[in-house]
Amino acid sequence: MPEPSSWLHTATATAEGGHVRTDDGELSTALASPLAPHCTGLTPEQLLAAAFASCLHHAAVEAAGGITDEAHTVQVRAEARLGRDDDGRYRADVHATIASTGLSPQQLAELVEHADRLWPFSSADGSRHRLRVSRAENGRR
Repeated sequence: MPEPSSWLHTATATAEGGHVRTDDGELSTALASPLAPHCTGLTPEQLLAAAFASCLHHAAVEAAGGITDEAHTVQVRAEARLGRDDDGRYRADVHATIASTGLSPQQLAELVEHADRLWPFSSADGSRHRLRVSRAENGRR
């Protein structure tokens, strides 16, 4: 996969001991686990839905800017589900919808198509994803 010509931003988060925190401290919350139903906090599904909704919202606002001056009216809703295959591996299923008041159905269709092309998780191209998992030096990083 080719590298982008420029990266916009970088973020780092650490999950440990039932808690996740971004390095800048803007997000810090307890985690709930499907494997430990007694835990309270955000579930992986909630975090995944929030991440997808946030990311697609930015792309949709950018796309709306070419269609209307009312880009602030864009709303993205994401529903995330996690399940397991018969082989025990987790699978994610995310469905996102984009709405915007004041747009014609054709304009909304254009906005959705453009936003889907912009954001890094396009529904049309699953090959755009890369996830690397490796061992941290000395067990922690």
